[in-house]
Amino acid sequence: ERVLELRAFEEEKETRRRRNGGSRISRAGNNGEGHGHELAPPWLQGHCLESHSVSGKHSLSPLYVFCDELVEHGASVGETPAAVIKKCKYTIAILSDPAAALSVVFDKDGILEEMCSGKGYIDMSTVDADTSSKISEAIASKGGYFLEAPVSGSKKPAEDGQLVILAAGEKALYEEALSAFDVLGKKSFFLGKVGNGAKMKLVVNMIMGSMVNAFSEGLVLADKSGLNPQTLLDVLDLGGIANPMFRMKGPTMIQNNYSPAFPLKHQQKDMRLALALGDENAVSMPVAAAANEAFKKARSVGLGDLDFSAVYEIFKVAGGSSS
Repeated sequence: ERVLELRAFEEEKETRRRRNGGSRISRAGNNGEGHGHELAPPWLQGHCLESHSVSGKHSLSPLYVFCDELVEHGASVGETPAAVIKKCKYTIAILSDPAAALSVVFDKDGILEEMCSGKGYIDMSTVDADTSSKISEAIASKGGYFLEAPVSGSKKPAEDGQLVILAAGEKALYEEALSAFDVLGKKSFFLGKVGNGAKMKLVVNMIMGSMVNAFSEGLVLADKSGLNPQTLLDVLDLGGIANPMFRMKGPTMIQNNYSPAFPLKHQQKDMRLALALGDENAVSMPVAAAANEAFKKARSVGLGDLDFSAVYEIFKVAGGSSS
């Protein structure tokens, strides 16, 4: 029955951007990375909750806007993380940073207050390995099961069910969640012990952040050399370094369009965490360090809420680009 429902759901994905109904698994929040309400087939959804930041502190409030459609189809809204955990066997959270991920678990009315034997918690946030380990240990102390499952991909892959899930932790929970992951993404990886998912995601995003910096430099250099940036994009797309990111971001960058699929402030956070991982392992990362400084500069001039490709503006100013 579930296989048939998943097939029907796949057919519906092109015309329905939001998933509806059900009562077996929940989600907590929108992490600002485009994954907020593209989470599961109808039989897996049930409760909605948001964690957000107010004046530097993390507070909790119902995510009514994104939950309205689910409520219309029989779901209920959890007023607190504890309320969601109490009602659900499995809960998915996807949050903006380590502080938010920890807040939802450890703060008053948090997940730990209702976590107990037989319940599972899946954190799809992009955090560092230490944060995942702290959450895992706390969940285990209550008899629950934990899986970290950060995703590679932003808004469009989330909408299309084309994310890549990087899971680690409790293997049994991973196997239970696979049917949901198969809807969310095109491929799921089980990477072993807790922390490995977080590390893999940070390495991936570090490479991505470094690439968009080099890409930005190249676009500025082409422009200042009297070349057409669009022609550069065409040449790159036919060569050995052709890739989906250049193909997707290039045209919007040269049009100065930075509608956020993945906010720059989150990319810089991931660069910072990746550099810390490099420090832990005595890995020299001069390219990533330089890229991080460019993202920090972009944040300092007010570009943090734009797409991470807006770092291009920093290189345009430095290079005196006319585009």
